[in-house]
Amino acid sequence: MSELYSEHPVMFKNNPIGFIASIILIPVFGLGILILLWWYIQTRSSKLTVKEYDILYEEGLLSKNRAEFSINGIRTVRVHQSFFNRIFGVGTIQIFTAGDKPEIEAKGMPEPNRVRELIKAQQNGGANRGR
Repeated sequence: MSELYSEHPVMFKNNPIGFIASIILIPVFGLGILILLWWYIQTRSSKLTVKEYDILYEEGLLSKNRAEFSINGIRTVRVHQSFFNRIFGVGTIQIFTAGDKPEIEAKGMPEPNRVRELIKAQQNGGANRGR
């Protein structure tokens, strides 16, 4: 199975004002470095991977939570982007399989519309492969 998309949330593009504020706070007792380090660890502790037939979302650094879903079982993929998110090409991806709550909610992901398109393409391709 080949990976079509595999990304961690991004720091600067997701919150440029917070990133710049953290840089400005570096001279203040190193507070900015602590904020950036904590933020970096948070972004590296989650990862969204889209494969040919599956989606895998991992969260956690020391203890891991993994959610894996078949692309054919996905009912809806919702992408939310604020104005600045659209400018920088990031957003929140919500993946629904059943019910009203998303099974996966990945915030700050690069190219969220590409993820939605990949899933739709795989679902359409999977329907054609089954015929």
